[in-house]
Amino acid sequence: MIARRVVPMAIAIVAGLVMAVSYFVRSIEWMGEAAADVFNVIAAIAFVLGAGSLLKANLSAISRRDRGWGYAAVTLAAFLITLVVGMAKIGVNPSPDAPQAAWSGSQQTAGTPFGWIYEFILSPLTATMFALLAFYVASAAFRAFRAKNTAAVLLLVTAFVVLLGRTYAGVVLTDWMPAWASGLRLENLSSYVMAVFGTAGNRAIMIGIALGVAATGLRILLGLDRSWLGGGGSA
Repeated sequence: MIARRVVPMAIAIVAGLVMAVSYFVRSIEWMGEAAADVFNVIAAIAFVLGAGSLLKANLSAISRRDRGWGYAAVTLAAFLITLVVGMAKIGVNPSPDAPQAAWSGSQQTAGTPFGWIYEFILSPLTATMFALLAFYVASAAFRAFRAKNTAAVLLLVTAFVVLLGRTYAGVVLTDWMPAWASGLRLENLSSYVMAVFGTAGNRAIMIGIALGVAATGLRILLGLDRSWLGGGGSA
């Protein structure tokens, strides 16, 4: 039992240290590239395991006739059809660079069955999902933009300026302002807020994420965080 936890942790620590050090020491850069190649192989295996888990979960839901099992059947059928069409490269023409090889072309070429699935099934579904997401965002914004305190008031005013400044109505409402006050027009205020305050906020978030990633990585490399091994727990 101890070996099942110590060995994976030792491999993770060594591989992490090799990749981190090779980024700064050029003489062992090849070791980092080798570790990255191993990671890509493991990631490919993880995709296979994920596909197996998807099949198992949906087949179990269909066999038990769980609530919503019809959606599981649709998911399973779409997964299998896309997998077969993509891996078998059905309808793919040979590449001009290798005309003698039947499967040398790309399955993502426009007009191929796989490309048709992407263009006419996946893309509309993605657009539909984001369209529905807009309503949830609007609902959340309505609840968040209640002027309960100073911070909420600032958020409400900023959101109003940015949203209205991106519309034609915002341009019309402040079009009467003279040239010397053009910076106060809603479209210009909206651009200024996004370019200055939005960029500053995004950079602060990215810095926070980077610090969190670095702290988590150090905890794993030092063996202080062992929750990724399963069973939970940190030193």
